[in-house]
Amino acid sequence: MACICILRSNITGKKYVGSSRKNDSKKRLLAHNAGKTKSTKSGCPWILIHQEVCNDYTEARKRENFLKSGRGRKWVNENLKIN
Repeated sequence: MACICILRSNITGKKYVGSSRKNDSKKRLLAHNAGKTKSTKSGCPWILIHQEVCNDYTEARKRENFLKSGRGRKWVNENLKIN
């Protein structure tokens, strides 16, 4: 099982969308907040605002790419009530 996580920075308010080969969102959140991920290092601390579990990593990557697209960002903002 793979997963997709959407994080939000308490500092900047920015969102981060990422996928993982394992369904380990708590472990990934700890890594992001520890500054171990280059793309999220400057926005610590992060909070988990949404998670989806996928059957495999290929499906997770497709969903991640959609969520990073224009339509996907619109879906996130409308369905998760985020600006």
